[in-house]
Amino acid sequence: QVQLVESGGGKVQAGGSLRLSCTASGRTFSMYSVAWFRQVSGKERDFVAAISRSGSSTDYADSVKGRFTISRDNAKNTVYLQMSNLKPEDTAVYYCAAKTLYTNYRVAREYGYWGQGTQVTASS
Repeated sequence: QVQLVESGGGKVQAGGSLRLSCTASGRTFSMYSVAWFRQVSGKERDFVAAISRSGSSTDYADSVKGRFTISRDNAKNTVYLQMSNLKPEDTAVYYCAAKTLYTNYRVAREYGYWGQGTQVTASS
């Protein structure tokens, strides 16, 4: 079992930056690959970024590539999502999720552990 808690959401002007954190407790965090998803009310949860257990592999949705960076610090049991040049279309609730294998990482139903979400709002 692993418990995930997101933090760092908020409201910014378009073009601004935020850094989200996903902090884990429970089993050894380095055993899990982690991803960020986002969801707008009434729509499906969309993949944003993923990182492997060691942090050596990452992947991004095309819509955020070049603007968002995912990283992790296993000593702190934390995964980060640095978001820059935010756009109004990035507005959503952001969730982190964990699974043991770094496979099919863009598929939300593959993840067994989820945080509670944090709201990000970028206004024009």
